[in-house]
Amino acid sequence: MKDQNPHKTTVSKLVLATLGMFLFGFLLVPLYDVFCDITGLNGKVSNTAYVEKEGFTIDPNRKVTVQFLTNTNANMNWLFEAEARSIQVHPGELTRVSFSVVNPSLKRMTAQAVPSVSPSEGAEYLLKTQCFCFEQQELNPGASQQMTLLFRVDPQLPDHISTLTLAYTLFDISSTRPVSSIAERPGTYSGFPAATDSLFTSQSLLISHAQTLRLAGGY
Repeated sequence: MKDQNPHKTTVSKLVLATLGMFLFGFLLVPLYDVFCDITGLNGKVSNTAYVEKEGFTIDPNRKVTVQFLTNTNANMNWLFEAEARSIQVHPGELTRVSFSVVNPSLKRMTAQAVPSVSPSEGAEYLLKTQCFCFEQQELNPGASQQMTLLFRVDPQLPDHISTLTLAYTLFDISSTRPVSSIAERPGTYSGFPAATDSLFTSQSLLISHAQTLRLAGGY
């Protein structure tokens, strides 16, 4: 009978399991995007700019509350917040909101923001003409950045919807793309402690999406 080393077998299984988890974590975000695009789950909105084809009539007699939630993936250590947590807008008017991010680590990092809207019925009526979520955000160590959202609430928003919640989850995608050639700028390091490196696993992605769902009202 052929002898087998039990330790070698165990190590091989662990290596394969680790590679499988990494691959699943790598693919989870695009798979989630496709799933939400097909089903409309969680008010997932398109990450492309809305192209205005005709002027909107502003409804001065109606106000809609728009709330902003910011969340980071479990392995993302950036500081991420909205300029305002809640604003009121008239349907049809163009509104600008700023968000800020800080990279407190000692390494250059790249991030991608994934938006969702609740209630999901109202997702198609929140029209983003400019959004930081359309592009990847790259920051040097210790650097900060202001990011812009420009949007309208469609006047055709159903009357029974008076509040829209726009939630963003920020993911670290540094390991999924080559580091760009942006120059190291003097003075970008501001004495922040080094970040603790951790694996970009599927478990952390699932936790982050679950947190976003709870914050956005369970959609």
